[in-house]
Amino acid sequence: EQVSPTEWIIHIRQGIKFHDGTELTAEDVKFSFDRVIKENGMEGETSPRQGLAGPIQEVKVVDPYTVKFILSEPWPIFLKMLPFQQIIPKAYFESVGPEGFREKPIGSGAFKFVEGKLDERIVLERFDDYFEGAPKIAKLAFDVIPENASRIAALQTGEVHRIHGVPPALVDDLQKDPNIEIKPVNGTRVYMLEMNTTKPPFDNVKVRQAMNHAIDMDLIIEQILGGFGERLPGPMLKQTFGHHDGLKPYEYNPEKAKQLLAEAGYPDGFSVVIDTEAHNKEVAEAIALMLRDIGIDASARVWDSGVIREMLLKGERQMFMGDWGNATLDPYDFLNPKLKTGERGNFSLYSNPRVDELLTLAEKENDEEVRKNLYREAQEIIYNDAPWVFGFQMQEIEAGVKQLKGWEPLPDSILYMHEAYLE
Repeated sequence: EQVSPTEWIIHIRQGIKFHDGTELTAEDVKFSFDRVIKENGMEGETSPRQGLAGPIQEVKVVDPYTVKFILSEPWPIFLKMLPFQQIIPKAYFESVGPEGFREKPIGSGAFKFVEGKLDERIVLERFDDYFEGAPKIAKLAFDVIPENASRIAALQTGEVHRIHGVPPALVDDLQKDPNIEIKPVNGTRVYMLEMNTTKPPFDNVKVRQAMNHAIDMDLIIEQILGGFGERLPGPMLKQTFGHHDGLKPYEYNPEKAKQLLAEAGYPDGFSVVIDTEAHNKEVAEAIALMLRDIGIDASARVWDSGVIREMLLKGERQMFMGDWGNATLDPYDFLNPKLKTGERGNFSLYSNPRVDELLTLAEKENDEEVRKNLYREAQEIIYNDAPWVFGFQMQEIEAGVKQLKGWEPLPDSILYMHEAYLE
């Protein structure tokens, strides 16, 4: 219930239980949000999720089942962004402390934590008091199996019942297995090649535009993604609010790319390393081959995500083949972190004062048509500035044994298992 442009009243459903049997109340909501929105609110550190709370300034308890959110300015997507913050039990957290909570976390979902080791395995069990009804599966285990062949072998032997991230190249083989079911779904991640716009050669817009003409994204989608993708002409997913339908993909034209490089002062090309993470390795290697065709000495290098992202934000690298999710399908959740000056995901270090102005205006604009037009103008500028080689949207491919029923893949990659069961 919105009571003013900057105040919202939220009513909490009564009877929601945490996994320790206590009831979720307004005090837990306030406690959880205070940890996120306050500077140094998490044991002396500022929450890395603070940006997802936007202009939320204060949370007040009205009564045990009602809270008031006070914002510093209007925020049209307040309700869309609320689910990104998890509610934890205040009393339990204060009794066990941060270390105790990390060792045995408690929430209010359909499954409760039993044991686990980060990057290896997490075991959950059914929570009978879940407010939407107890799950059908008694115990759930998540195994981390990074290697594609090993993950698929585990599915085919029955060691696991469902896997995420099936490589497109292996779909045909899996489809021949009568015991396996393949389920693709349009994802909410944008894949792009980001260029360091602050240093030569990519501080020159003609070089960046040349890169867009030099790379055949349609061929990458066909050959590497097995057709499980769609090219994006600009920076946003087509189903995102305010998407600019008038933008056309940069034409694949190596000769045009060479011409632009010559005009920019690089007739003989240059050397570049395309950094990436393991899941984008094949795409990065294909891009390097295409750049070599226009006289650029290009190679690909795979990094650990934590290491490379820190280096990118410091401006220490040249190119990054990456991706970024947009689960809300709202530009605020994507253009701001990726293309606003100084933001946490702006790996191209792109900075355009007019784009910053447009994004700031759109953040607090409640008129949908005005807001769409602000985002359309921003997209036009970004398209022409070309801080990225605009890439593609990929279908997320999941697979499961046919005995597993009641599950569907979700666009945001969350593994929802509340209704799942084994025949």
